[in-house]
Amino acid sequence: MALGVVDFILQKILPYPWANLANSSAVWAVAAFALGCWVRTGLLRAAAAAVTLLVIAVPSYYLAATLIQQDNLSNAWAPTSLLWMFFGVLAGVVFGPAGVWARSSGWHQIAGTALPAAVLLAEAARLLNRNLIATAVIEAALGLALIVIVGRSNRVRLLALAAALPLAAIGFLGFELAGFA
Repeated sequence: MALGVVDFILQKILPYPWANLANSSAVWAVAAFALGCWVRTGLLRAAAAAVTLLVIAVPSYYLAATLIQQDNLSNAWAPTSLLWMFFGVLAGVVFGPAGVWARSSGWHQIAGTALPAAVLLAEAARLLNRNLIATAVIEAALGLALIVIVGRSNRVRLLALAAALPLAAIGFLGFELAGFA
């Protein structure tokens, strides 16, 4: 529940561009990835934990909005909220296991290291299209920093960066097709 509540509060108290970052779908995906890293074993367990994290975060976000600024609680089960929960399921089954992969070896380690960077780079490209340059720069820098932090060797980091770029292009198309604002 903390992800949704903290997201809402940070949007209220942080200045631009940090407030945009707080409500980033890519940052939520990275949270699912981090949970997968923490779980470390069991792809199904990591996916289930990440899906649970992201799905519960949506109504908790709207509950915080209700308690803090008196929004209507029915927003928590509105069609847009259900759509965000659906995207949470999709992101959870991808990014939770990616966290486990990042702690493994071989191509799994490279893909797991590349995926959180790729989603941040994809969203950064979307933000550039919307002329939100400061937030885009922060997200791109975070994506690159994640490769450095998560990658266990320079070889893995370089291969993950090489994989992250085409994955980011695919993610960008996914954001476009899904109609993310």
